[in-house]
Amino acid sequence: MPNPKAPYPAQFREQMVDLVRAGRRPGELAKEFGCHATSILNWVRMADDASGTAPAQPGALSTSERQELVELRRKLRQVQMERDILAKATAWFANNGDKTQRAF
Repeated sequence: MPNPKAPYPAQFREQMVDLVRAGRRPGELAKEFGCHATSILNWVRMADDASGTAPAQPGALSTSERQELVELRRKLRQVQMERDILAKATAWFANNGDKTQRAF
């Protein structure tokens, strides 16, 4: 069964985003073009996320910032694991140092 409410074409969404960025209000555009203001706001938010521009909400991360955060967390886990391995190896060698040294 076909979707009774097909998504708006990409070109239409881009035009709405451009109009909002030009200063038009989403409510006015919604009445004029027959779509919902919330949809227009979502399109603007998605366009901002895709372009990596400043987030719409204070404290929210852009897409590039989110990707950087994921990468930094991965690197942090790796460094912590390496630190733990080195700490265990140091403790082992400190306790077993006399067994590994040979007298000549």
